[in-house]
Amino acid sequence: MTLNQLRYFCTACRTRSITKAAAELYVTQPAVSIAIKELEEEFDLTLFSRSGNRLELTSAGESFYEQAQAFLRHADEMQSEFAKLGNRCKTIKVGIPPMLSTIFFPDLLNAFRATYPVIPVELDEYGSIRACNLVNEEKLDLGLVNMEQYNIDKFERVKILKEQLVYVVDPSHPKAKNGVMRGEDFAGERILMFNGDSVQNQLLKVRFESAAVNPQIVMRSSQIYTTLQFIRQGDCGCFLYSDMLKLFPRYVGLPLDPPITADIGIVWKKGSFLSPQMQLFIDFTKKYYSEETEEKI
Repeated sequence: MTLNQLRYFCTACRTRSITKAAAELYVTQPAVSIAIKELEEEFDLTLFSRSGNRLELTSAGESFYEQAQAFLRHADEMQSEFAKLGNRCKTIKVGIPPMLSTIFFPDLLNAFRATYPVIPVELDEYGSIRACNLVNEEKLDLGLVNMEQYNIDKFERVKILKEQLVYVVDPSHPKAKNGVMRGEDFAGERILMFNGDSVQNQLLKVRFESAAVNPQIVMRSSQIYTTLQFIRQGDCGCFLYSDMLKLFPRYVGLPLDPPITADIGIVWKKGSFLSPQMQLFIDFTKKYYSEETEEKI
């Protein structure tokens, strides 16, 4: 029996629905169903009777629910008490790719700190692939990453943004007036790429291979401002998210045809315990970017 299993069970009890419980917990429906099944098998109990999509507690389930609620309250009280004894909250360690940390994250982090000044957040810059690996190894609590990864189903996750890659060049670049960039347009093109642990590198590699082109990679870097200094010369380009261009109006952003889009979201290790601080951070981030999107519309 784990705290996560009890939390999933109690949420399903309160909402009377696996679907609603999963949405509230930001996990998949199978994760909730498996947690309940494991509890039933461990204690040889039937906790729910199913009536269509609505869950009904059995008599054994009602008794178990009361005990589980008391257990979770005690666990939360213990955590709160020991946090006070230590005179601090546990630091939330977040992995984030350079492209996101430089542009998207500072305003979010400042807003979170203003709302929850006692909850410390520590950022570490990694590409999305490396950040996910470190989350899985429990060296990071959360990763704010590009979720276009083959193994993303290994993680609990919540989507917060949808972005589109564009090819960014100086106005003096020969391709600046192209309008769009198709795969064949990159034949012999001098480009700057992000470091090897970036998901967008994999997406672009597939695009180049499908078009049978071999662009010349001038540099691999995680530093956006260094990259932009290179493309100012007008003979090379780089790839950024389209929303970033409003911060760099000097440059031209050429959409890709067909487009390459990316879901940006928060991931955490499947089955791991979410502390109240981590849950607050996830909820705050989702709400923050939801409001940002509404403002754009």
